[in-house]
Amino acid sequence: MQVQKEIVHYPTLKTILAIENVVKSANNPVSRNQILARMPTKVMRSTLNLALDYMEKRGLVLETNKGFIWTFNPSKKLKKAEEGLEV
Repeated sequence: MQVQKEIVHYPTLKTILAIENVVKSANNPVSRNQILARMPTKVMRSTLNLALDYMEKRGLVLETNKGFIWTFNPSKKLKKAEEGLEV
């Protein structure tokens, strides 16, 4: 039987974008504690964990044994294909 955790607070878009900027601007992998320290506003640990899980499922970040790294790389070929796409 799987126990479902109660989510106290969902992250806002502003929070997700702030986390994204912290991870993206880091030259090295950043831990959860480092992300919390670099955030412009205070964020609950559970909210950070939920946002990082979301970002990892979407392929934006990757958790390594040293911390989180930015992995999203938009394809130039896909962007070019979207410009020529007619609906």
